[in-house]
Amino acid sequence: MSNVKKISSPFLLYRGKPLVRCGNILYYGDMNDKFVVKIEIKSSEKQHDLEMCNKAIVQLIETDPEISTKKKIIKSSEKSTFYSAIDIANVWLERALNN
Repeated sequence: MSNVKKISSPFLLYRGKPLVRCGNILYYGDMNDKFVVKIEIKSSEKQHDLEMCNKAIVQLIETDPEISTKKKIIKSSEKSTFYSAIDIANVWLERALNN
C-alpha cells in the first residue's frame, strides 16, 4: 500500500498543488495559502509542430488582498524553458510555505 494521499481537485495538479492556466499566464499553488507562483509565458517558438516556451517570467507573490500589487511580488526571475520555470516555482513555493 502506498502512503500517497489522493486529492480530488477540479484543477491539474503538479506535485500536489494546483496548476491553473489562463492564456499565457499560469498560477501554481493554492490561492488559500499565503503564497502562489505566477508564470507568464512571454514568448514561444514552434518545434516539431508544438509551441515551446522560450521565455517565461516567474514571480513568487503573496495572496493577501490587503497588500498593494507591487508589494505582493516577493521574488522574480526570467527563465528560458518552461521546465526551468516550473522547477524554480516549485522550489520557491515550498520554501515560502515552510517558513
